[in-house]
Amino acid sequence: MADKTVTVNRKARHEFHILESFEAGIALTGTEVKSLRANKANLQDSFARVENSELILYNMHISHYEQGNQFNHEPKRPRKLLVHKREIMRLLGKTQEKGLTMIPLKVYFTRGKAKIELALAKGKKVHDKRETIKERDAKREMERAMKAR
Repeated sequence: MADKTVTVNRKARHEFHILESFEAGIALTGTEVKSLRANKANLQDSFARVENSELILYNMHISHYEQGNQFNHEPKRPRKLLVHKREIMRLLGKTQEKGLTMIPLKVYFTRGKAKIELALAKGKKVHDKRETIKERDAKREMERAMKAR
């Protein structure tokens, strides 16, 4: 069964060096799931942090569900991520000692469950971003030259 991608954080790979990625479940309410199925989510400026031995996702925007009534959800509320305790402790150690951050890369559904792909990342400096753009342009030129042959 194929995954159904809801949203992708396109800026993440431009703004950060991705060191490793992993999957986590998301604890959602009913109207949040309905909005996600309608692709009404945005990962821009969102991040995850370990608090009280729990992994929490901040600033992920899930729009209100149109048919929702007074029980509709708060669009940018903190959401609990579902991962094993030993994984949380490992991530806590890495984010504290090395100055890494956890950012979401994409949200998708697998077997009816909402999942999020998180990455341990280190922020890029301006010169790193320029270097990435140069490499991408050079690769594109090579592809074009090979195609022209």
